[in-house]
Order: sequence, then C-alpha cells, then structure tokens
Amino acid sequence: MSFVVCLAALFFLMAVAYRGFSVILFAPIAAMAAVLVTDPAAVPTIFSGLFMEKMVGFLKLYFPLFLFGAVFGKLIEISGFARSIVGAVTGLLGQGRAVAAIVLVGAILTYGGVSLFVAVFAVYPFAAELFRRSDIPKRLIPGTIALGAFTFTMDTLPGTPQIQNIIPTSFFKTDAYAAPWLGIIGSIFVFVLGVSWLEFRRRRAAAAGEGYGADHAEEPAVSEDKVAIHPAVAILPLLIVGIGNKLLLSWITASYGAEASAALNPEMAAHPVTLQVKAVAAIWAVEGALILGILATVLLGFRNLASRFSEGSKAAVAGSLLAGMNTATEYGFGAVIAALPGFKVISDALSAIPNPLVNEAVTVNVLAGVTGSASGGLSIALAALGERFVQAAQASGIPLEVMHRVASMASGGMDTLPHNGAVITLLAVTGLTHRQSYGDIFAITCIKTLAVFFVIGVYYATGLV
Repeated sequence: MSFVVCLAALFFLMAVAYRGFSVILFAPIAAMAAVLVTDPAAVPTIFSGLFMEKMVGFLKLYFPLFLFGAVFGKLIEISGFARSIVGAVTGLLGQGRAVAAIVLVGAILTYGGVSLFVAVFAVYPFAAELFRRSDIPKRLIPGTIALGAFTFTMDTLPGTPQIQNIIPTSFFKTDAYAAPWLGIIGSIFVFVLGVSWLEFRRRRAAAAGEGYGADHAEEPAVSEDKVAIHPAVAILPLLIVGIGNKLLLSWITASYGAEASAALNPEMAAHPVTLQVKAVAAIWAVEGALILGILATVLLGFRNLASRFSEGSKAAVAGSLLAGMNTATEYGFGAVIAALPGFKVISDALSAIPNPLVNEAVTVNVLAGVTGSASGGLSIALAALGERFVQAAQASGIPLEVMHRVASMASGGMDTLPHNGAVITLLAVTGLTHRQSYGDIFAITCIKTLAVFFVIGVYYATGLV
C-alpha cells in the first residue's frame, strides 16, 4: 500500500503539471495527500516541519540566483546584446545551424559554472531571437535549451562544476574529472543524438509550413536599439559571468576559510552569525559573477537600457519569483515523498539488481524521477546505498571513477519528468506549456537515460575509464 501511495502522489503531480495547473498549488496538495493516507495525524507536522522547511531552505539558498539570473537575462535581451550575438552566430554558422548554436551557448555557460537555472534565463533571449530569425517554431526552444544546459554539461563532461558532478566525489573519493574518457564519449553521444532529434523536428515542422508563430507569451521585446552593439562588446557580460565565477570561487575559498562569522554590533559578538563556507561558496561565487555581469551590461548598454530598465527589471523580478517558487515547492514535495515508507520499498527493491553499474544507474535514475530532482535523487541514493555501491564495485573490480560517472550521468536521466522543477522553470520562462513543448524535452530525457547504459556498455567492451 505504501508503495502505491508514493506512485499515486507522483503520477498525480505529473498529470496536473502536464495539464498546465500550478505546481505551487498542487505540489503541497499531492505531498500532504500522501501523508494523509499514511498517517493522518502527521499532516500538520510534516507540512510545517518538512515540506515548508525544505521549500524555504531551497529559497534561502537559491532565490538570489533566480533573481540575478532573471535580471541578467532580461538586460541581455532589452539592451540589444542578444540580438547582436545572434546576428554574429547566424553569420558565422548560418541560419541552418540555429539549434546547434543555442545548444552550444547553453553548454558553454553551464560548463563554465553558471547554474542551469540561470542559464535558462540567460539563453532564452538568444534562442528566441535566433529562432525568430530562422523561422523555427518557438515550441522547440525548451528542448534545445534543455539539451544544452540540462544534459552533458550538467553531469557527463569531465570537470563540469555542476552539483550533480560534485555530489559523488564525497562518496567515491574521486574528483570532478572522474572517468574522463567515458564522460567525453557519453557527452558526444548525447550531443549528436540530441541535435539530430531536434533537427529532425525542425525539418518536419518546416515541411509542414510551421514557422516561429505569433502571439506567444513571455516573448522577448523586439524594438529598435538606439545604438548598435558590436558582438565583441555584447559577449563581454557572458565572459565576465563565466570567468568571474571561477575567480570569485577561488577568492572566497581563500579569504573566508572553512567558516565565516560576523557580528554587526557588540551585542552580537557573543553569538555571531556563522556559516560553513564550503556549503555556500559556489553559490556566492555565481551570485557575485551575475552581479558583475549585470553591472557590465548596464555600463556597456546604458543608452539602450535607459528607457527600458524599469519595466524590464519588473518583468524579470516577477519571472524569478514564479520560477523560484515552482522549483522550491518541487523540492519540498521530493523531501516528503522520500520520507514515506513506500520510498524505502522502492529503494530496497532496486538494490536486488545484480550488476553494480546497472544497479546504480537504475537506482539513481528511478529515485531522481520519483523526487523530480537530479541532485535530490542522487543524494538520497548515495546516502542510503553509497557504501553498498562501493563494496559491490570493489568486489567486481570496477574503478570507483566509473561508479562516479555512472551515478552522475544517471541523476540527469529520468529526473526531467513533467513535475521536475527545472522543466517547469524552463516552460515558465519561455511562456510555453507542457502540451506544446514537453514532448521534445522527454525525447532528450530518453536520450540522456540511454546514454548512461551506452557508457556502461562501452566500459565493459573496452575497459576505457
């Protein structure tokens, strides 16, 4: 019965998300309904002590990223920088390479350390401009951004700083460059198949006479710029964000040490505010880099921004609130589902798979899908089963680097089901619905899931690590 309760809550939330209902409303309803069936008396305690704690904790850590990312993306759009870069890319690659160009923009940002949520805000203006110029249906934008930001640079390419590639390091005592050959092969697999799928969809739409379309929601403004922006200038804020993130992370780590404390008045000296720097250093670095990017965009594009900043910043703040709350409620939902008895039934059943790599891949994939979170599913799987995975790998002679890469890749497979926070954020930012665009996101999800088992096959066939 407990197993059925977990699945019922999951499928209910996926159904309402797909039909366009607000996840902010229905995530707590689905979670509390599952608790009600399990233990009615626990509903208020779990709601306040688990769901709300996790939701608010997520916002405390990540809302500034949503806010600064949304403002940065909006300024890139209304300053004319997006149009300038798109014009340069179109001239360099040709309009027929629009899909690949946007995938590469998203990949560069996320591999450079920009959060995938921030990348959604930053890449969308470029994608909308380039797809409009190339007359490609707007409904293909979410799948294209997802391929560039949510797949190979999130957890597959060696060295990526995204959290999904960092979590396994503490369990397997590896580093971010674990299993480099398998990571590179997996990245090529995902990129080639993903772009091929999206190009197939683009050609099919063109044959049917479908273009970009009109009267879309959340459409970037199209207006004449007072001053033409050179592409070399337009790309500077993106470079500042990427490079600034790297430099700030090094500076924060060196300057603050393991723990930071602050007392603003004598009364606080006895009980100063303290933080473990390791837990927030990467977040602080991205926030600082985004602030630098925003300042650079304002300074470099001031004449174009002066009359548009007020309305543009209001729209960005509203968008960040919606995106942040969508994802935070999903995070709270995942925490409640993971606490249900049925969740342990699921994880225990998965442990019966004999092959260590397949066991790990299936377990992480399923738990990421159930929680709707790549990092959440990965953390839960490794916290509960990490020691078992290590022992099984050592018994089978499998390097822990391979276990790291498979676990990381698997977290980014079925996590992108309809109720996933990043998917909902992506659709909200682009002004599209699950009905319009989720099919292509799901195709990318399937390709990414298949890539994990492809890499396992490559390892057993060649021994490459």
